[in-house]
Amino acid sequence: MIPHYKGTVPHISTEEMIEVDRLMIEEYGIDLTRMMENAGANLAFLVNKLIFHNKPHLKKVVVVAGTGGNGGGALVAARRLHNWGAEVKVILSSQRKMKKVTQQQFDILLKMGVNVGEKIDPDADVIIDGIIGYSLKGKPEGRAKELIEEINASGIPVISLDAPSGLNLTDGMPEDPTVKANATLTLALPKTCLFKHKASKYVGNIYLADISVPPHLYTKIGVNEDDVGKIFAAGTVVKINKVIVFSK
Repeated sequence: MIPHYKGTVPHISTEEMIEVDRLMIEEYGIDLTRMMENAGANLAFLVNKLIFHNKPHLKKVVVVAGTGGNGGGALVAARRLHNWGAEVKVILSSQRKMKKVTQQQFDILLKMGVNVGEKIDPDADVIIDGIIGYSLKGKPEGRAKELIEEINASGIPVISLDAPSGLNLTDGMPEDPTVKANATLTLALPKTCLFKHKASKYVGNIYLADISVPPHLYTKIGVNEDDVGKIFAAGTVVKINKVIVFSK
């Protein structure tokens, strides 16, 4: 069972999370690859617990990944689940302009012989959504739009990384289209946008993953470290309360 943290969890904005990422890299030397590995490992753990009940062997996983850090985390999860015996298929929104660290994750999967395809298998047990993260500017377009629509039409359980693709991470407004997730694994601290009223039907149950942010770092963005130090004591992934705190 995944622990349920029932205490108060601070919410942070997208801009504050970008600053957390910067501080992690520049002041603590915790680089993007390390954060990506932590995110992907926790995502694989959540899928295994929530969907497969610790029996991933021969279960079918479709991982839909974008070109940035969000996609990289999803690709790490693909590697982990493949190693645990799941039948993993990776679908990319694009193979162009991929971030270096994301390309490295994809290259590893190619060397491992993980299946790469174009279409979501209708008999998949779960879809991992890692298409769009912070990079969303306006409505999803092109291949990303097509994949979001295909995910929503599939009827297959979906777990999104950090936020459902298509959800505006600044104001919490769902763009057209936005992934309708059964669960969202958000990272470090939950993003305020996930709790907006109009986001509520897209995010599903909300889980929080530890990506090894030092609690004291949060003081630099105005968060009390005492409010975050106990969150992951019971595990690196916890379920948090889904409280809608904004009416608009």
